[in-house]
Amino acid sequence: MQYSEVQIRVATADVDTAAAIANLVVPYGLYIEDYSDIEELAPKIAHVDLIEQELLDRDRDHAIIHLYISPEENPAEAVSFVRERLESERIGFSIERAQVNEEDWATAWKKYYFPTKVGERLVVCPSWETYSPVEGEVVLTIDPGMAFGTGTHDTTRLCMQLLEEHVRPGDRLLDVGTGSGILAVSALLLGAGAAVGVDIDEVAVRVANENAAANNVSDRVDFFAGDLADKASGRFRVVTANIVADVIIRLIPDLDRFLEPDGVFIASGIIDMREPDVMQALTAAGYQLAGRKESGGWVALAACRAGN
Repeated sequence: MQYSEVQIRVATADVDTAAAIANLVVPYGLYIEDYSDIEELAPKIAHVDLIEQELLDRDRDHAIIHLYISPEENPAEAVSFVRERLESERIGFSIERAQVNEEDWATAWKKYYFPTKVGERLVVCPSWETYSPVEGEVVLTIDPGMAFGTGTHDTTRLCMQLLEEHVRPGDRLLDVGTGSGILAVSALLLGAGAAVGVDIDEVAVRVANENAAANNVSDRVDFFAGDLADKASGRFRVVTANIVADVIIRLIPDLDRFLEPDGVFIASGIIDMREPDVMQALTAAGYQLAGRKESGGWVALAACRAGN
């Protein structure tokens, strides 16, 4: 299958807003080249010696957002939407579009990922790398394929940090918009007993199952294709949603269907300017803040029922 590869070049100062706009069109098949903090990031990468000089020499002032759009998703319409929204936000940008085979996309981004510690315990290790954990570390082997979510993006990393704080042994978890399955698998590796992941995209579900198998947790997780949590049933002590603010707000009124009375809702993918909107929706539904993380203009929130 031939995908449209769309490259959006923006100033690094605008990359978070631009990425959020792009993510409204393609919530998977997206990665960002941003080398503005490569020198700061390098010491946190397990295999620093594998970072090529070519990467260190990249443009630090601009970032490139790569989108991969399948033909049935109307690439021309998607590009038009992104262009219109970027212009309305007064973001300077350039867009290039090319065709790429699915097989080529599936391997092109691998050189950008290295074993990375994302929290106090969790270490994300690409499936083509090796990593020797120290005592207390939990290694998550991930192959994101065409699904968004590798642990290196702020939104995913913040969610994983909140999972470290809130997951208890034996918990059941529901991950809405599961993408690569990274949050569901992380929760299981942290001690959760079972997990369910739902995503609108069949490719994401396939990749999530592959990642579960790579981490030997397939027997404790089920992934489904569907809208929000339509296919999920039962109660969960933890519900996660690493998507966008508008979808999170739409999900909040339904939380009572899934969340146990003492449960926690972890939401990420929230641009900092939309945090008040999400908090207003949580408060209106009877929830209170139980934790907060922020990084790079993104916010992740943990919430529980008021009074708990």
